[in-house]
Amino acid sequence: MGRGRQKAKDAKIARQLKYTPHGTDLRELERELLTGESPAPAPVPEPAEDDSDPYARWIEDDDDDEDDD
Repeated sequence: MGRGRQKAKDAKIARQLKYTPHGTDLRELERELLTGESPAPAPVPEPAEDDSDPYARWIEDDDDDEDDD
């Protein structure tokens, strides 16, 4: 998509977000402010150590080769 089309699309989305009512639940907001409690955030899962480096399985361990000499 060209820059002009993308800019027009972004402007359209921004307009929709600005002028469309989002249905704010004022009673829920009042309850939250009065009690001082907020809903618990969803837990963020920690990535496994294997997922930290997707290329780790292709890396050769050079330390083992040096010990054989």
